[in-house]
Amino acid sequence: MKTRITELFGIEHPVIQGGMHYVGLAEMAAAVSNAGGLGIITGLTQGTPEKLTAEINRCRDMTDKPFGVNITFLPTLTPPDYPGLFQAIIDSGVKAVETAGNNPAKWLPMLKEADIKVIHKCTAVRHALKAQQIGCDAASVDGFECGGHPGEDDIPNFILLPLIVKSVPSPSIFSPSSPKVIPTSAGILISPPLPTVILKSVSSDSIFSCVPNIKPTLTGILTSVVAVKFNK
Repeated sequence: MKTRITELFGIEHPVIQGGMHYVGLAEMAAAVSNAGGLGIITGLTQGTPEKLTAEINRCRDMTDKPFGVNITFLPTLTPPDYPGLFQAIIDSGVKAVETAGNNPAKWLPMLKEADIKVIHKCTAVRHALKAQQIGCDAASVDGFECGGHPGEDDIPNFILLPLIVKSVPSPSIFSPSSPKVIPTSAGILISPPLPTVILKSVSSDSIFSCVPNIKPTLTGILTSVVAVKFNK
């Protein structure tokens, strides 16, 4: 399948693994990338620039396909070494970064200078509009049924997505949600509905997935998010 998302990230299938604390390790990211999607290493799980560099190198030992790194901005009295983590990503040659939490505008200049594509995780229409305004390349949109940090608006995907379609200029969206969902710590099980979602979203570009079920394949995916590719 060829979409703007696959072209943007140089991947075979429009499936992107979301960042997950203590789950988004090199093994997971490499497996998703080897399956044709975009694997994501969770940066804060590593904690330090040195450990993140080592994890990126481990992932490279397991795949020659593109993969990215998630960096989440969390409120804390002792924040991680964000400058060092981003520099480690740049120095390691990773070309895709997923940000989540706070506004990533502060870090975009250094990422763009390194030709890194930036996805920002959003839980509301206003977040997606802001992500486009500040120069992110794409947004992953999390409905209330997602795992992790689904925001404070309590809006599920099938309500949020039409709002995104109307509000964000020329978005392209897949919706992996389903009325028959199995809640997990990472998202929702959507194996059977995936083809239906694709058929319903013929103008769409991508699926942002969380964790494949047991083995990282492109079926049986645990997912909680939807992708928007900005039409620049």
